[in-house]
Amino acid sequence: MAYQDHAKTADRSAAETALSHRYVLDGRDTRPVLIVLHQETSTPGRVGQVLERHGVALDIRRPVMGESLPETLDDHRGAIVFGGPPSANDTDDYIRRELDWMAVPLREERPFLGICLGAQMLAKHLGADVSSHHEGLAEIGYYPLRSTPEGRQVVRHWPEMIYQWHREGFDLPHGAKLLAEGEWYPNQAFRYGPAAYAVQFHAELTLAMMHRWTTKGHERMTLPGAQARRQHFHGRAIYDPPVLRWLEAFLARTFGHRLDE
Repeated sequence: MAYQDHAKTADRSAAETALSHRYVLDGRDTRPVLIVLHQETSTPGRVGQVLERHGVALDIRRPVMGESLPETLDDHRGAIVFGGPPSANDTDDYIRRELDWMAVPLREERPFLGICLGAQMLAKHLGADVSSHHEGLAEIGYYPLRSTPEGRQVVRHWPEMIYQWHREGFDLPHGAKLLAEGEWYPNQAFRYGPAAYAVQFHAELTLAMMHRWTTKGHERMTLPGAQARRQHFHGRAIYDPPVLRWLEAFLARTFGHRLDE
């Protein structure tokens, strides 16, 4: 067999092995997931709803309000750093502390998920650049998403359209595996090491959050590339069910356990 054919067979075998295991999210591990938010009024949205529905406790911290992050994740199942108005390039003390703190889940190889700002912060911590689009385009609304073969080894089915709310993106860190890509911001999801994940998009968005974001952040919808408010709600009615299915599977894969364990 030619080398390339052998490599392709090996890749398919690895993917089939990963997908043959079913992951389940439950309360067997009684430790909470650490939730890091960036505004006083922010919530973990549908991520929190899914975790709590499956018996997973939440430990919510807001460093922007002066709350500290743990020196170890021994008392947590894992950690999720959410989005927010700041930039990963900001020089605020709490942003710098969060960036430094990301060494904890990486060093301990604990489950970690960065969402939007959290993804950009993980990328920056790993030495990658975080910057705006070279033509100034923003993704505000629903945009196409393409999973990679590596992404389909993590979750078989990814949504083809996903909700975005950002005007900065990240380069792919050295050593990271690209899981999903987009047109304007090519790096949409990556894995680093055995347990760290980052996604640029907002699968955690609830309908109530969409109402709040498009009301309080209405000026964002005037940015180049952004969609009008009505398109956000029209898109949710069409595209949301696959997003929720992906989120359930992804959280089980990241913070759950295999049924054969």
